[in-house]
Order: sequence, then structure tokens, then C-alpha cells
Amino acid sequence: MVKMINNETKVIVQGITGTQGRFHTKLMLEYGTKIVAGSTPGRGGQEVEGVPVYDTVIEAKQAKGGNASIIYVPASGTLDAALEAIEAKLDPIVIITEGIPVRDTIEILAHAKQKEITIIGPNTPGIIKAGESKMGIMPAQIFSPGKIGIISRSGTLFYEVAAHITNVGLGETTCIGIGGDPIVGLDYVSLLKWFQEDSETKGVALIGEIGGDAEERAADFIASGGFTKPISAYIAGRAAIPGKRMGHAGAIISGGTGTAEGKMNALRAAGVYVGLKPIEVAKTLKNVLNL
Repeated sequence: MVKMINNETKVIVQGITGTQGRFHTKLMLEYGTKIVAGSTPGRGGQEVEGVPVYDTVIEAKQAKGGNASIIYVPASGTLDAALEAIEAKLDPIVIITEGIPVRDTIEILAHAKQKEITIIGPNTPGIIKAGESKMGIMPAQIFSPGKIGIISRSGTLFYEVAAHITNVGLGETTCIGIGGDPIVGLDYVSLLKWFQEDSETKGVALIGEIGGDAEERAADFIASGGFTKPISAYIAGRAAIPGKRMGHAGAIISGGTGTAEGKMNALRAAGVYVGLKPIEVAKTLKNVLNL
């Protein structure tokens, strides 16, 4: 079961006393996110933006009752931070950190699966429920409460497509950056299943990029009838050079697989409109929904 967020989600910020933790805690609070506590080993008793800091996640949870975590911890400490959040049964856990060793990510996901906890990321811009709560680093001003869910591997394209969806008057429901690493906690299929059941979401924007087969698996799921709402997609990396990593660790064409053309063809064969420009994703959804 995928766990999402809303205005009732009580967030614990791990690494809250670091530069990124402090900066984004302020912005998340300004958006309305209910941040109840932070944790940094050895910094218990401090405050950041009025949020009390504890030495451990379990202390923070016992004191303030948090039920979700966002991690702004350097890559070398992310494994321990994530395992601490999992043991505290926080759900979801959003891992902003990039550069985490793949072995550490595998261990995190294995423990989370045992506890049935949702991991968003790593190397993700986070998740936002438009108008209610955000756990991440995305610019809040481009989002507006509305009808469209967004799933993206890319950060900057995530923001661009969201801005277009807002500008055409559709607005967003829940928007998730699944992360740009080769191994991440959520994939398109698990999120499409969630959006299929979400009554607020009337359509979905899917933003993919070269590398791996996540988009092809999403196309298979859509083609099988697993997702029936309007969906429009954009795939980044059409000009990518095979064998050369483009931006994200997972964005690499290897052995002739993972090309933008292959992903676009698979999605089109499943009945998905695939735009050649990000703005076309928003315009198509508006036309299909007759709004």
C-alpha cells in the first residue's frame, strides 16, 4: 500500500540542523506542512524555525507524535537515518539525498518492504499535496490545487510541467518525484495504481527520461487496463548519446535499451499521448478533460 501525504501528516525532519535541512524546513513550514520535530544526533534541545530538535527519531516521535519523515542527511549517513525512521514506523519516508551507494539503497528498501513502509526517493525532489502539504525541495509557488497527478523521474521537468498544468487552469492533486537513481522506492506502476483509486485525481502527467525500463513497464500496465484515466507523457533525453550518463545516475542508455524513442513508442502503443514539448502534456490533458 502506497502511503501519501495530506494536511494531517505530521513530519519529522532528519538532518534539520544542517544547511539544507534548515532552509527547506522554513519553506515547508511556510507552505503549511505540519513539521512537529527534527532530529540530529548530538543536537537535541536545539530549535530550528521554532521546531524542537531531538537526538534520535524515536525520541522525536515519542515527544511529538510524528508519522512521516523527510531526510536531509549526507549520503554517508543516509542508511542509518533511513533505518532509524523505518524502525520508528514513519510512513512515508522521503529521501532527498543523492549519491547514496546502491548497496545502501537496496538495504533501505528491503527493510522498508518488510515493514510495508513507502520510500520516496532517493535523489528525489519529494512529494507535494497541492495546497496542503509538501515534503521536499520543489518550488511551492508553481503548484495549485486541482485535478492532475504528476509522476516524474526528473526534478526540473517536474517543475516545468507542473507550472504548465497550473497555467492552463487544471491544477494538481498529489505530485511525486520518484527519484533519478537506478533503484528507487516507488515506480510508475505502483503510483498509477494509487492514482487510479484516488477520487480527486482526474488525469495524470507522466514525466520520464532515458535509462532503465520503468516507462515501458508503465506502458504495459496501462495497456493491460490497469490505469484508465486520461494520461499524457513527456520523455526527456531524445538527443542522449548511448553509454553516456545524462544528469541522473539512472539516466543512461545501455545495450540498446532505455532509449527515449523506445519509451515513447511503448507509451504511444498503450494509448498514451506523448508530447514533444513539456507544455504539450498540459494542453493535451486540458483538451481530453474538456476543461
